[in-house]
Amino acid sequence: MSITIFLVDDHSVLREGLRLLLETQPDLQVIGSVASGREAINQLKQIDPNIAILDIAMPDMSGLEVARYLQITRPATQVIMLSMHRTPEHIVQALESGARGYILKESASDEVIEAIRAVQAGNRYMSRDVSNIAVDYYLRLYKSGYYASPLERLNDRERDVLRLLVDGKTSTEIAEKLGLSSKTVDNYRSGIMHKLDIHHLPGLVKFAIQNGLISLDS
Repeated sequence: MSITIFLVDDHSVLREGLRLLLETQPDLQVIGSVASGREAINQLKQIDPNIAILDIAMPDMSGLEVARYLQITRPATQVIMLSMHRTPEHIVQALESGARGYILKESASDEVIEAIRAVQAGNRYMSRDVSNIAVDYYLRLYKSGYYASPLERLNDRERDVLRLLVDGKTSTEIAEKLGLSSKTVDNYRSGIMHKLDIHHLPGLVKFAIQNGLISLDS
């Protein structure tokens, strides 16, 4: 069965070059090729391609907007964003709009077929340079604490109290075990719930399991 592809790019030479390249592959079929985002929306009301390759920046409507439209109306259509931009901001915006692939125009002729096959198989694909940029960007966010585990919000004593709470211990039992007063344990409990925005014991148990604080065998 052919993989059906829809091309959207306001540069006719690039668009036609990609179409000719894709049609050299017996299992790839270009079923539409337009120059603008608005034309794309009109065409996509009538067709249902497997893959849409979208220029990220077009004068009338961006590829990001078309991708968001597809997320709502054609969720089975996978998006590969085509771009001349390699900044983290553009890459993140593309991923947030639902794109499964991001390839640079300068390397499109070398990578587009590989990208289509990867995305059609359920994987993500990014141009090699873009992959490095994205990884570096998210590592910087992680190191800054932006993507820190919610568990990092708790200090060591709060983690001790949380473990005992989800183990079913009462405030009195926790106080005896940790050498604290019951009132102090209650204060810790309130603080933990506030920091995690979880306000009942079943939610705390679920959090503790998900974050490796306890196991299901505990």
